[in-house]
Amino acid sequence: MTTRRIAKTFKSIPAIEGAGVHLKRAFGYAQVPRFDPFLMLDDFHSSDPDEYLAGFPWHPHRGIETITYVLEGVVEHGDSMGNKGVIGAGDVQWMTAGSGIIHQEMPQVSPTGTMWGFQFWANLPAAYKMMTPRYRDVKAADIPEVTLENGVTVKVIAGEVGGVRGPVADIVIEPEMFDITVPGGTTFGHGLQTGHTALAYILAGEGCFDDSRDVHMPENVILFEHAGDMVQVFTINQPVRFLLLTGKPLKEPVAWQGPIVMNTQEELRIAFEEYQHGRFVK
Repeated sequence: MTTRRIAKTFKSIPAIEGAGVHLKRAFGYAQVPRFDPFLMLDDFHSSDPDEYLAGFPWHPHRGIETITYVLEGVVEHGDSMGNKGVIGAGDVQWMTAGSGIIHQEMPQVSPTGTMWGFQFWANLPAAYKMMTPRYRDVKAADIPEVTLENGVTVKVIAGEVGGVRGPVADIVIEPEMFDITVPGGTTFGHGLQTGHTALAYILAGEGCFDDSRDVHMPENVILFEHAGDMVQVFTINQPVRFLLLTGKPLKEPVAWQGPIVMNTQEELRIAFEEYQHGRFVK
């Protein structure tokens, strides 16, 4: 197997979104289409309730999927389909906005004193932009954790590691999503589907993400080249924890404005017009 090399690294930058949530944007609008089919990754991590309690009040989405993964804290959510719920530490919400959904995500005061979570946006191909919305809440207890022979642990959210499949399946972009911890002095390798985009976001520790052995630190995004059929991560003295995300590139035009991502400016115009006139939700 051929190991993929790093194409580029990015450092997350501070931003304020929603009604005043302080977060760090690992990548977003400025990097399109480098991360195709992924559009954005936000890291919200704070021990100050004033930086997260304002949350993300009611807002629309169309043409994308939003993936929320909580490490610490509690987030209440509701949507225009009548769904309501709470996700907490270790839980995932995978929402397919499709033809249109209006929802809210409201963090609560964290039981641990710290709110820490992530939201990815994944694009939908043109043929699925107007699919029926759906979502799934995946509880931490339903996310398997695999321990490999070398001590590497992998929480398998989507995809497969060590013969164990994650609970999120039947997603258009064929994603893999793992929360991986590699002990110090250890190598981890994972095979990839040919041509799929692969990226890593470092949560803690330090590690080397290709054979250059350059060390990368927390809040760094690693975007891998498309050539090669596996990623390898090496650690020296310190362990490293990171998210690994892969998916099938769409290679389609992107027309993006705020919470709506379509293929053309005309489709965007129609979406916002429908929202303004109460015809957005199908």
